[in-house]
Amino acid sequence: MAKDRQPPMGLWNFFRYFIMQFRAGFAMRMLFVAAGAVVDAMLPIFVGIIVGMLASSDPHSFFTEHGTMLVFMACVVFLRPFTIVLDALVRNHAIAPNFIDLIRWQSHWHVTRQDWTFFQNDFAGRIGTKVMQSGDSIEIAVNLTIDTVWYAVVFVAVAVTVLAQFDLTLVAAIVVWLVFYGLLLRYCMPLIAQRSTDLSEQWSVMSGRIVDSYTNILTLKTFSTGEHEDRYVSQAVVEHAKTFYRLMRVFTGMWSALFVMNASLLVAISWLALARWSTGGMSAAAVATAIPFALQIAGISYRILDAGGNIFRQIGTAGNSMTTIAKPIRMLDRPDARALRVTKGAIELDRVNFNYGRKDGKGGLIENLSLKIAPGERVGVVGRSGAGKSTLVNLLLRLYDVQDGRVLIDGQDVRDVTQESVRAAIGFVSQDTSLLHRSVRENLKYGRQDATDADMSRVVDAAHVADVVAGLVDREERTGFDAHVGERGVKLSGGQRQRIAIARVMLKDAPILILDEATSALDSEVEAAIQENLNRLMEGKTVIAIAHRLSTIAAMDRLVVMDQGRIIEEGSHDELVGRGGLYAQLWQRQSGGFLPNDGPAQEPVVSAKAELTEEAVER
Repeated sequence: MAKDRQPPMGLWNFFRYFIMQFRAGFAMRMLFVAAGAVVDAMLPIFVGIIVGMLASSDPHSFFTEHGTMLVFMACVVFLRPFTIVLDALVRNHAIAPNFIDLIRWQSHWHVTRQDWTFFQNDFAGRIGTKVMQSGDSIEIAVNLTIDTVWYAVVFVAVAVTVLAQFDLTLVAAIVVWLVFYGLLLRYCMPLIAQRSTDLSEQWSVMSGRIVDSYTNILTLKTFSTGEHEDRYVSQAVVEHAKTFYRLMRVFTGMWSALFVMNASLLVAISWLALARWSTGGMSAAAVATAIPFALQIAGISYRILDAGGNIFRQIGTAGNSMTTIAKPIRMLDRPDARALRVTKGAIELDRVNFNYGRKDGKGGLIENLSLKIAPGERVGVVGRSGAGKSTLVNLLLRLYDVQDGRVLIDGQDVRDVTQESVRAAIGFVSQDTSLLHRSVRENLKYGRQDATDADMSRVVDAAHVADVVAGLVDREERTGFDAHVGERGVKLSGGQRQRIAIARVMLKDAPILILDEATSALDSEVEAAIQENLNRLMEGKTVIAIAHRLSTIAAMDRLVVMDQGRIIEEGSHDELVGRGGLYAQLWQRQSGGFLPNDGPAQEPVVSAKAELTEEAVER
């Protein structure tokens, strides 16, 4: 990944990263908004001028004497809708839809390149919420800042300049008001930002728990845990409400203080202007200019506070999203990483240690493990649950980086090549088969994008799932390869999902094949039917097969037995059974205890056609 595609940490840097990609559009908005603020600031001046003209003119000759000035003022007033239309075109068409989706897309692009641990440690719904809300939050915060804060800066600058020409005491009153207004903002806005961050976090937690319930709805239904689940979700809802209350209390106090301040400003400006007029220090036209300016400043202050509260809420929300989106990717390709070149398919794990990053060095799942697999060799990996079998596969796929040692494919350290090329060279079927919520066609072609319908028909036949695919119909009346399979493939049974996953790997036809309990969800009859095609798929490939059902891997070229992150036995099925070690114990249990304590080893079952029941496996 290019370094400059990393959204930076730090709120200002995070905003700036996205804003700079649309800097021309935002600069145009600032120009049009500033022009609109100047026009609005001219209105009190025009009111004062008109009052002055009314006081000094003959009604019968009013338009004759002041017609040119009135036309000029009318032209200036008509500039306002012109600036509004231009600003709306820039914001609503050039910025908003593109800017929001650009933020979401770049955030998603970055998040999907996080390592596997990143997703294991969080709710998918929570991550998705943060990615989706980031675009809206940044766009609203930036555009509201231009609409209110930038507008107010320009307007007040014009107002202060004009009022200074009349009387400096009026400016002093505005300056005092601005000081108190600034203190109010300084106190309230950080509170709003912090509590908005807390609210966004509670929203993410609440959303994550709700989505988690929907994702695992079958577990909820089958375990009859409705009340427990209600408490689990309602706890997040209650915490969200409490956080919302704390935020609203800040808004209530802030608005109450502002109403008092604005009333004081209006009274002060009006009193000072009238007092100066009564002593001859100001004209009626100046009074008619000063009081509307005070009214407009008060009105703008309401807008700023209203928008400012929203701005800081959005900043808080964006800041909450930033902690997930801008988190540095821990497992990057090296700058000079090249694509993996697989010519033979040899695999080597050289003195590998791995313990999921525990700094205390304890709890290692893989300890000083060395294993060589020759090109085209088929190796079965056996061991009790937790022995480190799946971890070994994850290291080979570079879902994690080893802490010590090396993982080599054809002599190339997987850390020296691109992650994409490593995974492109490996066909992988896991026991936890998950399909995308898309069509069967899209799921199959994930293995090879240029596959034809004929290619797909061939592999679904080989995986004995053609009849299933042909009979699929979704709620949009799409059928066959075009039918959608539901989230994680929920519309299919576990065995059907696994057969489609096998077909997908057959279509990919990668030089290295990893089967992690690839047929665990299949009944014996279907497994036996598929086995011949799996054997054909394995031809010429380097194969690693993990299985608890030993009959499915007994005919492998070599079996590797793992325990507590180490290899404790290696050899063929006959050799391992004859040694009487862990493998022999596992084999004896699965074959119903028919192995004699001494004497020649039982002939291995060489395919999935062995008549071992699921109950026997469990025993």
